[in-house]
Amino acid sequence: MQYHVLGVMSGTSMDGIDLAEITFTLSEKKTWSFEVTASETIAYPLHWEEKLRNAVSFSEVELQSLNIAYTDYLSEVIIKFIQENSIKNLDAVCSHGHTVLHQPENGMTLQIGNLPKISNNIQQKVVCDFRTQDVELGGQGAPLVPIGDRLLFNDYNYCLNLGGFANVSMEKEGERIAYDICAVNVVLNKYARQLGLEYDDKGQIAKGGTFSLSVSASLKALPFYKSLPPKSLGMEWVDKEIFPILEAIDIEAKLRTYTDHIAEQIARQFNQGTSVLVTGGGAYNDYLLKKVRDHKDVNLVVPAPELIEFKEAIIFGLLGVLRLRDEVNCLASVTGAKEDHSSGEIYNWEDIIP
Repeated sequence: MQYHVLGVMSGTSMDGIDLAEITFTLSEKKTWSFEVTASETIAYPLHWEEKLRNAVSFSEVELQSLNIAYTDYLSEVIIKFIQENSIKNLDAVCSHGHTVLHQPENGMTLQIGNLPKISNNIQQKVVCDFRTQDVELGGQGAPLVPIGDRLLFNDYNYCLNLGGFANVSMEKEGERIAYDICAVNVVLNKYARQLGLEYDDKGQIAKGGTFSLSVSASLKALPFYKSLPPKSLGMEWVDKEIFPILEAIDIEAKLRTYTDHIAEQIARQFNQGTSVLVTGGGAYNDYLLKKVRDHKDVNLVVPAPELIEFKEAIIFGLLGVLRLRDEVNCLASVTGAKEDHSSGEIYNWEDIIP
């Protein structure tokens, strides 16, 4: 059986909107495979990037207005991608939206761009809003990618994603375990921008910076690192815990010290001699990966760019397919929810009144 879908993802690092046209195939042996036929990252215009960065401090009314505007903007991006790639006969558009509020401990999470009108705008069936139900069931609402790691990438001992945040998933005693490790590009890219760059290319600036032992010690002492999974992170935590610690040193030292900190936190998650699939923008950070290897003898497998950049869009496509099949796409062992469940809203544009 085959499913032809569009996977759409916008991560907290705000690199842009990732879109991937995917065909998923379920074999007679009940194993999943996939083929990507078109993919693209649409960078955010400056005004949208600023809005999304500042959304964490918006009032409820401002968030409602932003949600409507972003839903319309996301619709335009999806329509253009479909037209430019002559995509026809989609079973669904499976969209994550963009996280602007994530406080699962308070029973709150908000991914904008998941309003019903998106289906009417693009005149496609849409599966979206994958996190809300999990939080309502007492879960972290994150990470959601591990079900895809299990079904598509189980040849590796670990799947590591280095995006706005680092997260990892693995099998442990017959269960999939996954959690956020630390902030990555939401921190590194902020300081690179202060130097007039979009990001620290291959970690070269960090490599040449001065390491601060005292700042590193303060970072390592943060309580989050001592807490047990399930656990997840949001920008609120970064603003409160990370940026104030780093303020004491210059930008190059910030990049060096924090990159070394990321590497140490990541290496702690792995057993010696294991294989790790590395995806997300941080997979291009050669200095970071070298520091991980310095801490732990592991085989970090960096795949082709298509998988590095679009793995999450691919997996959200799969989450949408599983939701259409009413099959589990959210694992309690990962999020801490009361039970495994099939999460996400399904909007049929023909049923929606504009």
